[in-house]
Amino acid sequence: MYVLESGTLDCTKVFSGNTEPTFLKTYQPGEGFGELALLYNAPRAATITSKSDYVCWKLDRDTFNNIVKDAAAKKREKYDAFLTNVDILKNMDPYERSQLGDAIKEQTFKNGEYVITEGQEGNTFFLVSEGTAIATKNLGQGEPTKVKDYARGDYFGERALLTSELRAANIVATSPECVVLSLDRDTFIRLLGPL
Repeated sequence: MYVLESGTLDCTKVFSGNTEPTFLKTYQPGEGFGELALLYNAPRAATITSKSDYVCWKLDRDTFNNIVKDAAAKKREKYDAFLTNVDILKNMDPYERSQLGDAIKEQTFKNGEYVITEGQEGNTFFLVSEGTAIATKNLGQGEPTKVKDYARGDYFGERALLTSELRAANIVATSPECVVLSLDRDTFIRLLGPL
């Protein structure tokens, strides 16, 4: 496994049915790569090429296994089981889903807390992992009106990312704990844009 200290590296992959590599992302300092081959004892799934002079730190397989593998595997298993059952993600291959699992961040909201506020700029996509939430919208009648319920496996926030419009509704937690998984705009476009 490698961790980039300085410089930039491009990541490309040749997908089935294509002969030319597809650009996936540019690695920035602080980001790591190469762990999938160690976790799954599999061939490298992508190609990394330098864009500039760079410095990388490397972790050999035995050290990686002793320090990282168990925690990373547990996180991947937890998220992979959930992500496999989300309708919009069912067509992702295991590699793409594992990348998604690595990129998501988990947040918890208490009953009544706003996950999204109508009219704000939207830079994050959300999946409900545990609990429930509702969408409310200001329809010009004073109090916001409930327009949709959300439960485990439902998602929201993609519209603002796809159209660059402001948030179209409020999303409010309605269970004692509403756990959501989030992706920032760049990761959403890179990993989920084709869907």
